[in-house]
Amino acid sequence: MSRTARLALTSLALTSLALSFAATAAQANVQITEFEYNGNGDPTGTAEFVELTNLGSTVVDFTGWSFDDSSRTPGSFSLSVLGLVAAGQSVLIVEGSATDFRSAWSLADSVKIAGGNANNLGRGDEINIYDAGGTLVDRLTYGDQVFAGTVRAATSSATPLTLADLTPQAITTNWVLSTTGDAFGSAASLNGDIGNPGIFSLAPAVPEPSTYGLMLAGLGVMVGVARSKRNAAFAV
Repeated sequence: MSRTARLALTSLALTSLALSFAATAAQANVQITEFEYNGNGDPTGTAEFVELTNLGSTVVDFTGWSFDDSSRTPGSFSLSVLGLVAAGQSVLIVEGSATDFRSAWSLADSVKIAGGNANNLGRGDEINIYDAGGTLVDRLTYGDQVFAGTVRAATSSATPLTLADLTPQAITTNWVLSTTGDAFGSAASLNGDIGNPGIFSLAPAVPEPSTYGLMLAGLGVMVGVARSKRNAAFAV
């Protein structure tokens, strides 16, 4: 293979690599990472919640996104109020008001909450998350009476032990009940429910946006150098 051909192939490979990194950075990876239904009978609805975590490497805009239970109807409960969700950030869908929930669980104002969800969860149910186009992003089907050996998240939330347990669309036996002071940072709410809403300790380390920028810029320089050498070779 000639030197010119090698330079051309190098340029093409570097360009493909740069595009691959950019595409990977742009992929949204939102997962259901915790939930609790029912609770200790608090009439203000501060027990039932679903936690979503952006496990991708870029910001996700929740405008137009929605939640539904086992009826599987996109648009049933809007998640637009969550707005832009940063990489590694967890947000919440709650039955009661966002204000009441935040107070009961002593959550900071920085934790985004979509309150007023009327699609109440049952002992055996589904959690379905849809994007703005109505495409299913994630689903979790659960129920201790259906899936043998799995937990009943009635007064304590259910959380997965590993990231691998987020892959199936049905709950596994590796989803465990939260306990006060556990490895997930769980605590009791003012009404006695136990969980760690808004905190997902299994979230992988997320590269800073500047890291991707520098990496892509470096690749761009390499591509430019390769192209310059190729052009010089053709000019000889």
